[in-house]
Amino acid sequence: MDTKNIRLSVLDQSPVRKGVTAEQAVKETAELAKYTDQLGYTRFWISEHHNTGSLAGSTPEVLLAYLGSQTKNIRIGSGGVMMPNHSALKVAENFRMLEALFPGRVDLGMGRAPGTDRLTAAMLNPSNQFREQDFIEQLYDLINYFHDRGDPGTPLSKIRAIPQVQTVPDMWLLSSSGESGLFAAHFGMGLSFAHFINPIGGPAAVAMYRERFKPSEDQAEPAASVAIFVYCSEDEESIRRHQALMDFRFNQFEQGKGLSPVGYEDIKNVTYTVNEQERIMHNRKRVITGNPQEMKEKLTRLAYEYAVDEIIAVTITESFEDRLNSYKLLAEQFGLVISDQRSVIS
Repeated sequence: MDTKNIRLSVLDQSPVRKGVTAEQAVKETAELAKYTDQLGYTRFWISEHHNTGSLAGSTPEVLLAYLGSQTKNIRIGSGGVMMPNHSALKVAENFRMLEALFPGRVDLGMGRAPGTDRLTAAMLNPSNQFREQDFIEQLYDLINYFHDRGDPGTPLSKIRAIPQVQTVPDMWLLSSSGESGLFAAHFGMGLSFAHFINPIGGPAAVAMYRERFKPSEDQAEPAASVAIFVYCSEDEESIRRHQALMDFRFNQFEQGKGLSPVGYEDIKNVTYTVNEQERIMHNRKRVITGNPQEMKEKLTRLAYEYAVDEIIAVTITESFEDRLNSYKLLAEQFGLVISDQRSVIS
């Protein structure tokens, strides 16, 4: 796999920083989309999370319509739509509408998890049984809806996803364990491995996906990427503070304490038990930080390990300016084609 020309993309979760509102968090996502479009990033994905005060991104299908209108070249997509929360027909209609608005620029990234706790998932979709077979059937149905077909005598033969458009979004499955990679290979879809969720087993999962890939009518060749928490800065103290915040967030989440917006001053004196320190060292494998030159070396190494030529950067920072600057420094290091820029920081 040639990784000489590594493409960079974005996964943004609309993080609610300490001291800002959810409305501002969503506006920052829009500003980041415009900025990374100008910086030459390949795609901008947004996530689906529920019942958390620290992430405002709950409806990618809604926000994508706005992001598409605010950008010109960057692909826009979900990273992802959590399929257990939705019917396949409604997902097909949402993304056909996006294709009608922005043909050839839309990615439909899909996940098997609900993106929330079990109680909230049950409220989002009371009929959800959390069965693997349900997810597989949804993928079959979704492909049929996108191609206006259904087996004779079945409901799908009588139903069409509206609007009926000529293009189909690029379909990706998101995986943090590898199993969805097998589904992506079977259905001929792309695979994005969530290293930022699980830093173990990703390269093997991608290799298995490539080995078992079956070309589909929508995708002739395998396509794979890796998503990773990143932070790039020329300020070593800023990097240290960022890592301390990430350590704290991971620890809180794993202990079921939720994710509330915090700043470095809130957590700088926190001490951890031996077990917590072990978990911190494990979770640091989910994050890559450093100065620009270090980041290029580390991310290039990651791309080689995964045998992919696209890295999806997930960046959550204490200040919005640091978030923008991290993406800018990465773009410069990887030689992205940067268009005419203007400041998007108000």
